[in-house]
Amino acid sequence: MSTNRYRAEKAYKNLDFINSPDARPIRILAEYLEPETRFREFEIKDTVVFFGSARIPSAEVAEGELAKAKESGEGLELAERRVYMSKYYEATRELARRLTEWSKGLEDSGRRFVVCSGGGPGIMEAANRGASEAAGENIGLNISLPFEQNDNPYITHRLSLEFHYFFLRKFWFNYLAKAIVVMPGGFGTMDEFMETVTLVQTLKVKRALPMVLFGTEYWSRVIDFDPMVEFGTISPEDVDLFFKTDSVDDAYEFLVKELTAHFLEGREGEEEEEE
Repeated sequence: MSTNRYRAEKAYKNLDFINSPDARPIRILAEYLEPETRFREFEIKDTVVFFGSARIPSAEVAEGELAKAKESGEGLELAERRVYMSKYYEATRELARRLTEWSKGLEDSGRRFVVCSGGGPGIMEAANRGASEAAGENIGLNISLPFEQNDNPYITHRLSLEFHYFFLRKFWFNYLAKAIVVMPGGFGTMDEFMETVTLVQTLKVKRALPMVLFGTEYWSRVIDFDPMVEFGTISPEDVDLFFKTDSVDDAYEFLVKELTAHFLEGREGEEEEEE
């Protein structure tokens, strides 16, 4: 019997092909199917998603930076601003912890309302950290970027996912979400928030999706919806699609009330947001 010195490689093991433009549909499908497999493994039914800046530090980190700035006399203004903004990190951490403790205490509901973030530092870290401190499973949907976006250490390991495609990452943010919390953030946070609001406004999301816009000082300066209403580009009731607050207590009470009414008392089924 002759020996063939060449053995052909299976297509799905050929990394040159898998990473080529021709295989882009396969990579896209993988970023849909692989997360679905993990969520099924953990029996995750739905999530509470936290959006917010990767650049907001914890109070501990910010106060350490301020102490160093005072000692050196350099960067004092920046350090003081970071201490001020760190309140949003701590608010996120506390809210995520309380929601996780509440969801774990629900009887016969399975794994519900799991905290989910973008997986990186800042507000994302705070959300995963709060859930972890409540000993809860939590999700991080990371995105490959040349800067900033390394996965934080508080994510449940098997639920730490890395995405290449923004649109598939945003799909998984919204597909399982039963509530959204939007903390102060930059372009990415704005993009995520506005896409979610658009899906709700246009009824692409047919279920209830309570949204909290946290940080009235920040958001009132960053987004002014009144001119949109005035010029008729949105309806007056569109500004009621989200709940504005500066209070962890108020945000927690609003979310628990909405989640209970819409998803725990049988008033709405588990219907999907897209046909």
